[in-house]
Amino acid sequence: MTAPRPAQTAIPAETVAGSRPVAPPRPDAAQAGAGRPATQGRRQPATAHSDVLCVSAPAMAASGSDGQLHGDGLHGFYRSGIRQLHRMELRLGGIEPLPLQGELITAAQARFLGFVRVPGELDPDPALTVERLRHADGTESITLRNAGSRPVRLPLEIALGTDLGSLAEIGAGTRLPDIPAQVQSAGLRWIGRGHSATVSARPSPHAVLAGAGVLRWDLEVQPGARWAVELRVELEPLAPPPVRPPTGRGAGVPAPWTDLRIRCDDPRAEQLVTRSLDALDGLLLADADRPGDLYAASGAPWRFGLAPADALWAARLTLPLGTRLAVGTLRALARRQQPAGSRGEGIIPGPLRHAGPELPPSCTATEATLLFVTLLAEAWRWGLPRAEAAELLPAAERALAALRASAESGLVDGFVADLSRLGEERAATPPAARCEVQAQAHRAALHGAELLEAFGRPGAQQWRDWAQELRGRFRERFWVDDLSGGRPAAALTADGRSVNAVTSSLVHLLDLGLGAEGAALPGLLDREQTRLLAQRLVAPELDCGWGLRTLGAKSPRFNPLGHRSGAVRVLETALAVSGLTEAGFEREAGTLLEGLLDAGAQFAGRVPEMYAGEQRLPNCPPVPHPAACRPAAASSAAATHAVLALAGVRPDVPGGRAAVRPASTAPLGELELAGLRVAGEPFSVRVSRIGVAVVEEAPPQLQLGQG
Repeated sequence: MTAPRPAQTAIPAETVAGSRPVAPPRPDAAQAGAGRPATQGRRQPATAHSDVLCVSAPAMAASGSDGQLHGDGLHGFYRSGIRQLHRMELRLGGIEPLPLQGELITAAQARFLGFVRVPGELDPDPALTVERLRHADGTESITLRNAGSRPVRLPLEIALGTDLGSLAEIGAGTRLPDIPAQVQSAGLRWIGRGHSATVSARPSPHAVLAGAGVLRWDLEVQPGARWAVELRVELEPLAPPPVRPPTGRGAGVPAPWTDLRIRCDDPRAEQLVTRSLDALDGLLLADADRPGDLYAASGAPWRFGLAPADALWAARLTLPLGTRLAVGTLRALARRQQPAGSRGEGIIPGPLRHAGPELPPSCTATEATLLFVTLLAEAWRWGLPRAEAAELLPAAERALAALRASAESGLVDGFVADLSRLGEERAATPPAARCEVQAQAHRAALHGAELLEAFGRPGAQQWRDWAQELRGRFRERFWVDDLSGGRPAAALTADGRSVNAVTSSLVHLLDLGLGAEGAALPGLLDREQTRLLAQRLVAPELDCGWGLRTLGAKSPRFNPLGHRSGAVRVLETALAVSGLTEAGFEREAGTLLEGLLDAGAQFAGRVPEMYAGEQRLPNCPPVPHPAACRPAAASSAAATHAVLALAGVRPDVPGGRAAVRPASTAPLGELELAGLRVAGEPFSVRVSRIGVAVVEEAPPQLQLGQG
C-alpha cells in the first residue's frame, strides 16, 4: 500500500517512525497548542508528485520548485519520520525571490535559483540572484550574488516555524498547530510533542525575533561580490526512545555499487541506471548497532522505513553489483523473523497490501518469506562467501518450514495461500491462492533444495518433488482456456473458483530464478503457455505504452490511477522485460523495455514506484500518481535490473563458472558494463550491436561460457 490511507497490518513490520501513514486523528486532537489553528473542514491527504524531494535516509526534505517552505502539505525537513521544520520563507527587502529553477543535483541534494529586482534597477537583466543548496540531512546554504553595477543594501529575513508533526499525520492531511519559538544562540529552538528542533545560522543573524520566528541580516553586497549563510536544522528527542531508530549509511560506509560504469548507445539507459542507483543510495538504512549491514527503505516519503518485501526485491535485483546489500538485508530480516515456537514461526513479518478490486488484501509477509530463500540462494550463486551463507541457512530453513505448513494446511486444494493467515484468521477471511504466490513458492522450493543439498542438510529431494507436483497441478487448475488460446488465472478462491482478471502479477510466472551453471530454474508454465502469456503482456489491454497496467483496461473496475487496478508499477514491467528476454521472447521484451525507457526519460531518470496506466498519446508524458513513492527502492532497483539483465550475466560461483547470454537483438545497441561484481571481484562485459558479448574482466577462477 502506497497512498496515505488507513493502514492494515497482519504482522507489524519494524519501520522508521512515521513511515506508514495512518488514519487521521479525531478533529479535536489538534486543537490544543499555540500558533495557527487546525484547518476546519475536510482534510485532503498530502501529495508529493510535484515536489522536489531530497532523500538521505533516515532524513529527507520536500518543497516546491521555488525552494520556499510555506508550511503547506508535505513540505519541510524530516528526520526519522518527524518534521523538524515546515516553514523557511526567504525574503529580501520584504520580497520573495522570483523562482528560475529548482532541481535535484543528486538524490540527497537540490539546487534552487531565483532573483530579486533591486529598487531603482532599470536593466532588464537580473542583477541579484539567490542560490539555495539544500541537503536532505538538514543543511542549507544560501548565496546572494550581485552582478549589478551598484551596491545592494537591503535586509534578508528568513521566517522559520515547525509543528514537529509525524509523517503519518501529515500524510493523512492533518493540520497541526505551530509550536512557539525560543531564541537559542545563533538561531531558534522549538520544544514540544516529545522532541526539540533547532535552527542555527553561520554567520549569526543581526537580529532574532522569536515571536515571529525570524532571523534577520542587514546586508550590503558590493558589485561583483557575494554573501552566503548556512543554516543547519537538528532534531533531538526529549527522552531516549525505547528502540534506537535506524541510521543512514555512515560517512565511512561506501555504497554497494560505487564501481559501476555504464556506456550505451542509448543515452536513456545510462541516465536510468545512474539516477536509479543514486536514488537507491539515498534510501539505504542500517540498524543503529550494525552500521555495516545495509538494507533499503521502501520509499520516500510514505514508506520511509524497512518494508521486508521491498528491501528483498531491491537487494535481489542489484545482485550484479555485488552481494553486500543482499547480506545486509538478509541479516536484518533474519533478526526480525518469527522465532521457533512462536505464532507464525519462520515468517518474515510484513504488512497487508491492497490487492485490487478482485481479491482481498494480501500479506507481504508471504512474499518476503519466500523471497528470503530465493535471495540467499541467488546471492550464493553470485559469490556470497560460503561461511556467510551458512550463517543465514537456519533462517532459510525456518522460512521453508513456514511454506511447508501452508502447503500441508489443505486450503485451496493444497495451493499456497498467505503464510501468515493462521487458524481463526483464515476462517474469518478465507484465503485465495494467488498466481504470483505459487510462482514464488515454487521458486523458493527449488532454491531451498539447492541450498539444502549444497550444505549437507536433509530435505532437498522432498522439495524438488513438491515443486514438480505443484507444476502439474498449476498447469491443470490455474490455466484458463479462452478464444485467444488461454491464460493463467489471477488466483483460485477457497471454494476453487478461478479469478480470471488479467493483471500484471502474471509476470511473476516468468521470474524463474538463477540456478546451477547459470541456468534458469524450471517454471510453472510450459513453452506454449509461456508464448501465450508473452503475447498477452504486450497486447493493449495490459501494455499502455509506458509499461504494464496492474489490471487490464477491459476490466469494468479498471482505474488508470488505481495502484492495483490499472496504474503502471515499474517493478512488474521490469520483471517482464527480463523474464521475456530470458525465455527467448525478445521482441515482446523490447516493446516493454522501450516504454519503460521512455517513461524513465520523462521522469528525468528518477522513476517513481508507479504512474498512471493511461493509454500513451503523442507528445503527452505519463501522468504521475499523487501518492507514489519517489524514490522507491523496488522500482529503482527494477529499472536498473531491466538494463543490466540484457547483458545476460548468469554466474554460478560455487560451480566455478559464469554464463553470459545477452539479448541477441541488442535492443540498446552497444552496451558496456564495467564494475559489476562476481565472487566479490570486478566483472566487465561488452555487448556489441549484433548481440555478441565479450567478457573483458572476470575473476580468474571462473570458467566462462555462452550458456
